[in-house]
Amino acid sequence: MAGHSKWANIQHRKGRQDAKKAKFFTKAAKDIILAAKAGGGNPDDNSTLRLAIQKAKAVNLPKDRIENAIKKGTGELAGGDLAEIMYEGYGPGGVAMLVEVATDNKNRTVAEIRHAFSKHGGNMAENGAVSYLFNRKGVIVFNKEKFTEDQLMEIGLEAGAEDIIDDGDSFTVHTAPGDFMVVQQAFADAGMEYESAEFNMVPETYVPVDASVGKKVMNLFDALDDNDDTQNVYMNADLPDDLFDEE
Repeated sequence: MAGHSKWANIQHRKGRQDAKKAKFFTKAAKDIILAAKAGGGNPDDNSTLRLAIQKAKAVNLPKDRIENAIKKGTGELAGGDLAEIMYEGYGPGGVAMLVEVATDNKNRTVAEIRHAFSKHGGNMAENGAVSYLFNRKGVIVFNKEKFTEDQLMEIGLEAGAEDIIDDGDSFTVHTAPGDFMVVQQAFADAGMEYESAEFNMVPETYVPVDASVGKKVMNLFDALDDNDDTQNVYMNADLPDDLFDEE
């Protein structure tokens, strides 16, 4: 039940970027639209929508915008014509990258994503080229100062968690997609507050890169994440810790 995925430092950088560009609301609303479009507008029957609403509330998306996003997803309001696409590619150092987008104009978005890859030393790849290197999992992150690994194991494993990973300053709990909400609720019932809880594409293995290549990888990461249609960027780079200390 151990290992170092470097998930924490990637997410730390990503969180800083999201705060800087204030894309929280747009991403949260799109997540709700897509979830409602796929599984209906009742969060009691749609766990993906329930999670999207949780995340929207966490970034203080107003209640009326949450309700409107649900209606857009179910077709009650216009504006829900979004396509969810996963683009694949390689970054500097052979790092595998997945770019999850929600767009109303596929041609525009694919051109912009391809340009970002090309400009920052990467290249897009065909569907299936790198996605096999990732698995969709529930990811719940806890502050290491608040809880011990034994505490997380006691609650998490009983509820169905797959793994608990030591990420340096935090512990990351992995679950199968179908067990995610149950495990999340078990921690909540135990009064164990987590820093984040979401579905992610988690790499099976990581590609170690040095600081020089790491900077290039993060420049590409930021360029992809800055796109207005990007919801998430995933990669299997094992970044050096001091890369973030320099900023």
